Amino acid sequence: MGKRRRVAERRRTRRPAVLGGVAAVVVAGGAFGAYSLYGGTAAGDGTSPGTAHTRVRTGPLTAKEIRTASTAFLAAWQQGDVAKAAAATDDATAARTALTGYAEDARITGVELTGGAPSGADVPFTVKASVAYRGTAKPLAYSSELTVVRRPEDGAARVGWKPSVLHPDLRDGDRLVTGASGTPPVTALDRDGGELTAARYPSLGTVLDGLREKYGKTAGGKAGIELRVVRKAAKKGGRKTPDKTLLTLTEGRAGKVTTTLSPALQAEAERLVAAESRASVVLLRPSTGEILAVANSSHGFNTAFQGSLAPGSTMKVITASLLFDKHLASADKPHPCPKTSTYGGWKFHNDDDFEIRNGTFKASFARSCNTAFITQAKKLGNDDLTKQAQQVFGLSRNNWSIGVPSFDGSVPVQSAAPMAASLMGQGGVRMNPLNMASVAATVKSGSFHQPYLVSPDVDHRTLATASRTLSASTLAQLREVMQYTAAAGTAAEAMSGLGPDYGAKTGSAEVDHQKEPNGWFTAWKGDLAGAGVVQQGGHGGDTAGPIVAALLKAGG
Repeated sequence: MGKRRRVAERRRTRRPAVLGGVAAVVVAGGAFGAYSLYGGTAAGDGTSPGTAHTRVRTGPLTAKEIRTASTAFLAAWQQGDVAKAAAATDDATAARTALTGYAEDARITGVELTGGAPSGADVPFTVKASVAYRGTAKPLAYSSELTVVRRPEDGAARVGWKPSVLHPDLRDGDRLVTGASGTPPVTALDRDGGELTAARYPSLGTVLDGLREKYGKTAGGKAGIELRVVRKAAKKGGRKTPDKTLLTLTEGRAGKVTTTLSPALQAEAERLVAAESRASVVLLRPSTGEILAVANSSHGFNTAFQGSLAPGSTMKVITASLLFDKHLASADKPHPCPKTSTYGGWKFHNDDDFEIRNGTFKASFARSCNTAFITQAKKLGNDDLTKQAQQVFGLSRNNWSIGVPSFDGSVPVQSAAPMAASLMGQGGVRMNPLNMASVAATVKSGSFHQPYLVSPDVDHRTLATASRTLSASTLAQLREVMQYTAAAGTAAEAMSGLGPDYGAKTGSAEVDHQKEPNGWFTAWKGDLAGAGVVQQGGHGGDTAGPIVAALLKAGG
């Protein structure tokens, strides 16, 4: 998508010191470990944690402040001094609650912390401990990171508290708990009967958690004893993120759940996204809705299924269908594409302010002309795009049931300039690769088939449906403009050699405080449809496009 503008110590180098049977924390290769244990200050500012200041310190943190603040916290945590560790943070109340739960609820003991070399104010560290429950114990090891900040009220250097300091998988509202798992484990199988594991398919970690959450109690398994992340309750109308197992003390008996994933295509999807730092992709079968592959290069959150991002110009597929329905555009008829267009007080631009003189709508769509859509905003109702997305493409109704948690897209009713921006996938519109793969699939198949990862026959759940289909004329034109885009438009390079039964749309979505836009791509080839996003990737045809196209090609 183009641009949119608004008229807007004592040093120790060998073994850790031991005092009263407690090993001092090792920070940055052995230095400063004895600092807090021998009565030194907690943050290098002449005070102990929690002392009030009469003046507020400002300016960048010094290396000494970072070193001593982090050491004070780590040493107190290792000693089991919850009050002292909490006081070494900028939110003592939240830290105290979390650290208390770490020992009492998670049953984690014998904590040994080793700090690494700071990078600015960020200090990495490793944790070695033991988890014990009813006579069974196992070692626990992981890495985390803390950041030293200035406390707002006095500028003192303190550890900036957030749950991920305790464990990198923790987010606000989450807890660590050890005990009988509430849900028995499951063994997830691909469509050919092979076992799906996070070790083989790294992107599937969150998917496997989701499958266990939904099917664990009905798949014939038996619960074990585990240390797990218990996620916070979902907001009203939302869906709770699945709990995550961190350590298994006693194995349960796993039930089995078969998915629609193709092992070959899943492996290829994993390989393709690994080349980017923040890429996500989904591949599905338009005629049925079966999800064949899902992958994310970042494994902590399933952006492909649960992401909520502006889709940029890939949204123009839905908008074009609306314009065709309302006879506001026709694929082969002349259509305006000026350099700029103003609506609702905002001036919208094309990429590099290009224009197409005496061109057709097909030419504007293929080149991703923003103004070709903005010029029609005045002829549309505020809820027209929302209705089109819901009624035809099955989006923005929060009723998909794919087998694991997913976000079903959001196209809110908007007015004035935000309504116009939504026509080109900005404003309040939010999607993820699963949603946009479904959009391409709907165009290819002619009707909406809700995507799914587990067949509804397994649990007799009802899949979402759309209330209407596109007219024959609109469908034909939509396929025509997407095919032209794949053959001669912004998607041509990525889709080269995949025709003639294909279609595509590129997109770039601007994000506040982000140097480069997110690159999007959605396409179909035969009975396959896919979509992907590369966050901060730039133009979708150059970044997400090759990933989606390669996966389509791998599908045959």
